[in-house]
Amino acid sequence: MRSIRLLPAVTGVAAALAIALTATACGPTETPASDKPAGKTAAGPSEGGSDAGSDLTKDIAGKLKKHGVDLDEWKKGEWKNWDRDTWLREAEDFVNPVIDGLWDTERMQSAKSPDPTVETQATSGGSDPVPRPVTAQREKTPYHRYAAPVGKIFFDAPEGHMVCSGTIVKDPRRPGKSNLVWTAGHCVHAGKKGGWYRNITFVPAFNDLGKSPAALRNAQPHEVYPYGQYWADWAVTSGEWIQSGGTNQAWPYDYAVLHVQPQQGRKSLEETVGVALPVDFSAPAPSQAGTIGAWGYPAAPPYNGMIMHKCLDRATRLSTAPATPTMYRIGCTMTGGSSGGGWFRALPNGTTALVSNTSIGPAGRNGWLAGPQLGRGAKAAHEMVSKKFAR
Repeated sequence: MRSIRLLPAVTGVAAALAIALTATACGPTETPASDKPAGKTAAGPSEGGSDAGSDLTKDIAGKLKKHGVDLDEWKKGEWKNWDRDTWLREAEDFVNPVIDGLWDTERMQSAKSPDPTVETQATSGGSDPVPRPVTAQREKTPYHRYAAPVGKIFFDAPEGHMVCSGTIVKDPRRPGKSNLVWTAGHCVHAGKKGGWYRNITFVPAFNDLGKSPAALRNAQPHEVYPYGQYWADWAVTSGEWIQSGGTNQAWPYDYAVLHVQPQQGRKSLEETVGVALPVDFSAPAPSQAGTIGAWGYPAAPPYNGMIMHKCLDRATRLSTAPATPTMYRIGCTMTGGSSGGGWFRALPNGTTALVSNTSIGPAGRNGWLAGPQLGRGAKAAHEMVSKKFAR
């Protein structure tokens, strides 16, 4: 296994990343916080959800009715119908009605990770040698103090209750009041084999004190979700992911942006948590990206999904298919469940920004992770959400 001893330069980056992840707002109280598009161009972002300022409930009900589904029946359990012929998959079909009380602690603990560890064969000429593994380190607790914008994304899929990771990112049109969360495309949409996942909610600083699964069963709600739950009311992923997600050609486009709303209260996600990170869309070459830090909640063995971890390594190249963008790859032992978790780097001006997200790793083992370069397509997805909810 690769030693985790950091070189001086890497140590400096680690310190910068830690500072950037520190919340500036007051910590959580003892109760959850209260107060190319599809059909256009394959390279563009694909969107889902409702228009800003519209009656969300009416919009959701209308979309479901269009497909022969009653909103009340959906909430009573019709959402469990995963029939391929009725599974909403197009960009404009995204719906995610809030079901009060659905994601309790027991249900959260039962959630499993999707499988981002695929039998991907690196294409010749576009990949660097496999990096040596970097052992993932546990984040310090309480998470709301050391890594507040990092959290878990829970959702339902045909396979059952599922979990990924996500990061609060800035909204250029709502400075200081962002409701945007960055994650992986495969955490919100099944890609080529299906449609949009359901009951998607984001929990920043999940399991704030880093308790074991046994201890968490008896934890107070504010220890499980210190800032509350934030349901997604809109989603954007890449057109490539919707069309061919799950294939080697689509992994370089495996990113998504969620717009969320608090299950209780009216304050924005960024106001509540106290921090959101900018996104670096310059897509630097791996050799120019420097040291990258990846954060997430690995859930596949040997991890249990309850504890936040992180890795720091220098990025290298991974090519998954001809004529597709090169992905970043780092040594890291995190496993499934860390999918969608943010990758951060220090920019030349000293700002720490999200530069990628966890997408895939090696099948049958751990040791490295790969994430997409975020260029024009990713920026268009981010802009689409920002414009939609501009106030």
